[in-house]
Order: sequence, then structure tokens, then C-alpha cells
Amino acid sequence: MAGGIRENHGDDLAENHEINVTPFIDVMLVLLIIFMVAAPLATVDVNVDLPASTAKPAQRPEQPLYLTVKEDLSLNLGNDPVAREQLAQTLESQTQGNKETRIFLRADKAVDYGHFMEVMNLLRDAGYLKIALVGLETVGAQPAAPQPGSQP
Repeated sequence: MAGGIRENHGDDLAENHEINVTPFIDVMLVLLIIFMVAAPLATVDVNVDLPASTAKPAQRPEQPLYLTVKEDLSLNLGNDPVAREQLAQTLESQTQGNKETRIFLRADKAVDYGHFMEVMNLLRDAGYLKIALVGLETVGAQPAAPQPGSQP
């Protein structure tokens, strides 16, 4: 034991030559817990070797062509409203028939995925395959609070 009961009641204390191992056990248990918590964090579930890209960033066009899907599902090409039936003809006139023109597609966040895909299919059917999706950059910003009545 670490401590002993004094058998003599004199003024001289007997020397204790035993090592008190209780603090060492406490330290070892703390280290064990730390390693048990840290070990799963250091492992990777899926090993993937990603290829490196040598592509240069694309040049930004001087006049980008924005197609906007508004909350009421209406379409705007640039600042002008356009009917879905007239989208292909309007794109032809805006791009002078150049199907390699990049179309910047943006949509209101209230537009559901199905309607958004319908617009992408309209662009694909018209022959425009270079579509860039536009979103807001929220670096360092906190996410918006859910509106009352909306689903989380």
C-alpha cells in the first residue's frame, strides 16, 4: 500500500519505500480515453485517389447570358421575360446560333428540383449543353434561419 499505519508512536517517522502508483494509473486512464476518442477521428472510411487536373480556368465572357427561373416558374433571359415555348428561338437570336455559348442558369431557392430539371432539359433540347449553375457564395456567413411554416 502507499500509506501505512504507524506502529510506533514516537517522533521519528519511518521511511516508506513503496511507490504510490495511484497517480500513474489516473494518468494512464486519461491517456487511454484520449486515444480511444482520437483514434476513430484519424481514420478515413473511403480511400480515394483523386486525379489532378491540369485544365486552365475558363475565361469569363464579357456579356454572360443568364437564364433565370423565378419563384413563379417564369423564365427570364437576361432581364427580358421569355415563354418556355419561345426559349429555343430566343436563345438562337441571342447567341447568333452559337451552341457553344455558356448559359448561366440560376433559380430562386423556392423552385423545386423537378421544375429546375425541366428548364435544363429545355436547354439541352435546344442544343445548349454548356450550362453553368449560379449560386450565392456564403463564405463565413451563417445559414439563413428557416421561415415560419417551412419544413426543416
